[in-house]
Amino acid sequence: MARTNPVQFMQQVRAEVSKVVWPTRREVVMTTIMVFLLAAFMAAFFSIIDLFIRMGLEGVLSVFG
Repeated sequence: MARTNPVQFMQQVRAEVSKVVWPTRREVVMTTIMVFLLAAFMAAFFSIIDLFIRMGLEGVLSVFG
C-alpha cells in the first residue's frame, strides 16, 4: 500500500467529506422520532409476548408441580 504524507491525507479527507450529503434538520428529527416510536412499540410487543409465555409456563408448572 502506498504511503501518503499527512498533508495529502488531510486533502483527501477534505475532498471525501465534501462529497457527503448531510441530512437536513427535519430528516434528523423525523428519523429520531421514528426510532423512538419503533423502540416503544417493540418494548410493548415483547412485554406482551413475555407475559403470555410466563402465563403459559406458570399454567404448565402448576399442573405438573
